[in-house]
Amino acid sequence: MDNYRFIISGGGTGGHIYPAIAIANELKRRFPKAEFLFVGAKDRMEMEKVPQAGYRIEGLWITGVQRKLSFKNLMFPFKLISSLIKAGNIVKRVKPHAVIGTGGFASGPLLRMASGKGIPCVLQEQNSYAGITNKLLKDRVQKICVAYDGMEHFFPADKIVKTGNPVRADLVLLTVNKKDALDFFELNPTKKTVLFLGGSLGARRINSLVSEKLAFFQDLGVQVLWQCGKGYIEEYKGHANETVKVHSYLNDMDKAYVAADIIISRAGAGSVSELCIVGKPTFFIPSPNVAEDHQTKNAQSLENQSAAILIRESDLNVDFEASFIAVFNSEEKQEELSSNMKALALPNATKDICDQVEKLLKI
Repeated sequence: MDNYRFIISGGGTGGHIYPAIAIANELKRRFPKAEFLFVGAKDRMEMEKVPQAGYRIEGLWITGVQRKLSFKNLMFPFKLISSLIKAGNIVKRVKPHAVIGTGGFASGPLLRMASGKGIPCVLQEQNSYAGITNKLLKDRVQKICVAYDGMEHFFPADKIVKTGNPVRADLVLLTVNKKDALDFFELNPTKKTVLFLGGSLGARRINSLVSEKLAFFQDLGVQVLWQCGKGYIEEYKGHANETVKVHSYLNDMDKAYVAADIIISRAGAGSVSELCIVGKPTFFIPSPNVAEDHQTKNAQSLENQSAAILIRESDLNVDFEASFIAVFNSEEKQEELSSNMKALALPNATKDICDQVEKLLKI
């Protein structure tokens, strides 16, 4: 039998959506006749990104609880009840053989209702500090796929499988050669290249750091490949020149990673997993404005294993230049970071997660 029915739920951010799509693609490869339905949160980015990937999606009226008192918090009980009812109706109608949750608010009601009907459920937790939705669901699911050690602090040890996070297939092999990658971005092959990544929307503090340090990089003879985000391109495109390449978004991430000698990035789970596979010397500047400060915890996990350098936003003015020079001037340090980073890579994550799903189908 391969005409299974799967419901996949997760969203709110790309870190939840892209793993969900990667899992669906692998299950579709294994079971070409399978049917898929995604369940997300209305008005969040999954309602656009999932159909672009070729899958159907239905939205629940659900949001997270705000940290401060607000009208949205007063509405939360009504949204939760509405979402539980709709999720129950979806499960009853679709009759899935398995349900996969990748985190985000919408996955809570969906997996709560599916598990209540005895449907096998798998969670995928991307971060080193578990999200609140996944923590609430831990006792109701059969398997929990994680990317970091030590997750028994959050989940029952007998349910945990360390798989890693799904990453884009083209990054696992990185078949582009460096000359072609440098040519693509019109970069000089005789200079070292530092790649700045702030996510698709951009990161204000990383962008201000780059603009403040352009003279510093010029003095070092370093060229800059700068992904500033679509919301910042008008502000920063004027900095572009022969040694500074400014892009709102980088569609060809494989080429960007190959071109780079040193990478400076946020520390979202997806970025961390990709960068472990890429294995270049990396500085993480975590966003302090995310739930449970999970980006800092992701970066700390790598720093503790001498696989990356963590600099908090609040320390950039004091620490950045000295930290960068210490790595830039030491091939030994670069090699240490690179080899330790590669040792943490889990390139078969999507396959391993789908193996867990497939096992549950046969119970």
